[in-house]
Amino acid sequence: MTARKLLCALFAGLAVVAVVPAAVVGLPSPPATADTSSLVRVDSGWVRGQVGDDHTAFAGIPYAAPPVGDRRWRPPAAPERWRGVRDATDRSTPCPQLRYVGSSEEVVGSEDCLTVDVVRPLRIRDQRPLPVIVWLHGGELTKGAASEYDGSRLAADGEAVVVTVNYRLGALGFLSSTALDAEGTVSGNYGLLDQAAALRWVRRNISGFGGDPHNVTLAGQSAGARSVCTHLASPGSRGLFHRAITQSGACTTEVKTKANADANGARATEELGCADAGTHREIRACLREAPVEGLLAVLDDVGHQLGDRRDAAWGPVAGTPYLPWQPATALRRGLTADVPLLLGSNRHEARGPVLGGLADLTVEGYASMLDSLLGADSDAVLAEYPAAAFDSPALALAAVLTDRNYACPTLDTARAARRHNPVYAYEFREEASPIGGRPFGAFHGWELQFLFDTSIANSQYPPLTEAQQRLSETMVSYWSAFAHAGSPDGPGRPAWPAFGPRGPVIGISADDIRPTAYAAEHRCGFWAAR
Repeated sequence: MTARKLLCALFAGLAVVAVVPAAVVGLPSPPATADTSSLVRVDSGWVRGQVGDDHTAFAGIPYAAPPVGDRRWRPPAAPERWRGVRDATDRSTPCPQLRYVGSSEEVVGSEDCLTVDVVRPLRIRDQRPLPVIVWLHGGELTKGAASEYDGSRLAADGEAVVVTVNYRLGALGFLSSTALDAEGTVSGNYGLLDQAAALRWVRRNISGFGGDPHNVTLAGQSAGARSVCTHLASPGSRGLFHRAITQSGACTTEVKTKANADANGARATEELGCADAGTHREIRACLREAPVEGLLAVLDDVGHQLGDRRDAAWGPVAGTPYLPWQPATALRRGLTADVPLLLGSNRHEARGPVLGGLADLTVEGYASMLDSLLGADSDAVLAEYPAAAFDSPALALAAVLTDRNYACPTLDTARAARRHNPVYAYEFREEASPIGGRPFGAFHGWELQFLFDTSIANSQYPPLTEAQQRLSETMVSYWSAFAHAGSPDGPGRPAWPAFGPRGPVIGISADDIRPTAYAAEHRCGFWAAR
């Protein structure tokens, strides 16, 4: 990643993840004597999953038609039916994205990607329908995949059906353009519409997997959490879920207006060489005929040029039919979905990108970085977070970005949401063992390994200790209890009271689970005055 791109990511509080692409193939109908324990009928046909020791997993089930050709930059359509039994045992294919392979970026994935992965427990204590957890992956809304998150542990130990979703990313998921609007729809939120289509698929089909369509928890981390925030605010998502979980992604961060999104779309259209194609119809044809490899390269570059500001170039668009208002506005006015919310952040969110790319930052470089990121506020921030108060200038910068971009916006979200619905707030404080000798602490995304078996964690993160494995069991118990009944509190684990006027924010670590001095530790009074 270039220094310019890292700076953009730091400014917006974003993370970088890895993806391994895969494919789905078809199988003929089974003979009449075939084992049917892994077969499920959905509204498009039969699927066969893979039976494990304590779960059955189904991968790459289409919830919408492939958004290819003339369907690129259109709302999701119903998937085509298939004959026989579809093999759902291979890893699902991610949506197109640029990934670093060695030192160069390459396109991975396919536009034929609108699929879900489903995991259900093999054994349950009774025959009642199970709660459903629908997971939206993170990755800046430009990267990530359902296949990165193996929900078998959460499903089996939490007695829940876990659904992970692939949705369109980057400009393919969020391009806003007057030329596209001229078709009679409002462009810009295709990725959100994909997520909503997946929720509708769950409502229609999840009972076949043993899930309860009337008890769905919509959950996500980072950009996935911010996606959950938009669905909380969207009238079009009402009734599609009944609880919400946001991890390391606050609902108080503003998304793009339609005017700003259209301006970015116009820049992208020009860079792609389509602005002079002629009529709106001809511009649309030019955009839809562009090969995905060249299109992603151009739009990624445009995105980073436009992403020097606080917000990234591609993301949800407010002032549209699906998202009429900003999520923060909806939250403060009580216009969000009437559902309980579990939310939180990690204690050292920004240490990942900072120590990963700026570990050798000098005192002078720290001051310069603050000036670049914060402008007129930089002097006050430098006085509040002097480099000398930290073990290194890099850790000082990480503290600034953690508090400003994650911790305090999360607290603001909890305070606004609790006026209208039950809220349960946490801070994940368990620290990872040093990675490459660097104290990453409780960094962005570290908590995911305690809930999922993730391909990212297995390749990059230190393995869990025995104490951390016990903490993982406790966290699965908390998260699944919330999915079952709307509260993480319950017998057999430390108390987790609802968030009130004075908190609490519950600190979660292997050593202790108890209320924290969250607002003071993260200097939220200072940031509220900015």
